[in-house]
Amino acid sequence: MASNERGMSITRATGTGIPVRGNDIDTDQILPARFLKEVTFDRMGEYAFYDQRRDEHGNFNDHPFNKYDGAGILVVNKNFGCGSSREHAPQALMRWGVNGIVGESFAEIFRDNCKSLGIPTVTADESAVTALQDWIEENPDAGIEIDVVNKKVKYDDRVVNAAMPDSTKEALAEGIWDTTELLQSNMSSVHSLAESLSFADR
Repeated sequence: MASNERGMSITRATGTGIPVRGNDIDTDQILPARFLKEVTFDRMGEYAFYDQRRDEHGNFNDHPFNKYDGAGILVVNKNFGCGSSREHAPQALMRWGVNGIVGESFAEIFRDNCKSLGIPTVTADESAVTALQDWIEENPDAGIEIDVVNKKVKYDDRVVNAAMPDSTKEALAEGIWDTTELLQSNMSSVHSLAESLSFADR
């Protein structure tokens, strides 16, 4: 299970790969809406791709999340994480074990939610992503590295140029990706600012 500590500098993510093919995979596929009623995120890992992983009789099928148990680097295609902005989707992926994602493109809110959990999401062109997915299927036990600082994906002696917003790279590398922790660690400044505002006593 991946779990990045608050304030931790994240300069790379490593692990074996898991290829999930298909464009426009939305957050309802990643984490079905009926599981949003959970009051904590603790069991979200169990629900990752819950419906896609089962056949009509409820038995496990050949979905990658059934075949690549223990993988850390998810490799996806276009517009991954679209649809609802629910933060439960990246929580489910993280608690399943994902600590980095390579894709052709991501929904903006999903990508930001991943950043807030310390999960690097980098993009590469279609041919590079497809080649990586093919390679993972042929080499399921081999490692992959996402180099956050240099914006590279490394595997099998190959180096792929990747993209990530500079603001995301800096937040991860400097350990300020958790905005809640950042706010809590600066509460004295927050209180001082609040007291200085004209409406503070209203």
